[in-house]
Amino acid sequence: MMNFNDEDLFKDAMEDVTPLKDCSNILWLKSPSTKSPRQRQEELQLDNPLTSGFLTIIPREVPLEYKAEGIQQGVLDKLRLGKYQPNASLNLLRQPVETCRQSLYSFMLQAEHENFRNLLIIHGKGKEDDAHANIVRSYLARWLQQFEQVQAFCSAQPHHGGSGACYVALRKSEQARAENRERHAKRSR
Repeated sequence: MMNFNDEDLFKDAMEDVTPLKDCSNILWLKSPSTKSPRQRQEELQLDNPLTSGFLTIIPREVPLEYKAEGIQQGVLDKLRLGKYQPNASLNLLRQPVETCRQSLYSFMLQAEHENFRNLLIIHGKGKEDDAHANIVRSYLARWLQQFEQVQAFCSAQPHHGGSGACYVALRKSEQARAENRERHAKRSR
């Protein structure tokens, strides 16, 4: 329980704090425990098709960017400008590469299950090209391209982490497409 003096100190410390904008529609997933049972990790690894191994490191100054074949440039431009609100976020900061690989795979499966369209993945920034954060970033660029549902990805806006994070745009699920067709069919009648 706070006494009068503690409450004043708290109010003074919090007076310039502003609430986050519209965070009610963002799903924050827990960061995975780095100490998971070995058997569970081996089971996940069998199902996880994401490659690890030899990696071409992307220089820090080169922004992450990818657009699948058939995707219009306008989609990537809007994504880069942060026009699509992220539905969920994954934090990979200071995680071992293998944990990042497993977390990303699980996260993408969950995002597909939840019919999410836009994601924010925080990978961090390194001061050198061979820094751990840049290695994770380079792997992330490779891994995201291995998912069929990824339409595009690019570096995030500064308020979402800048070059230490990326936006990911996913294809509409078959269920969402069916709902869209149904909604538009009702309008045209």
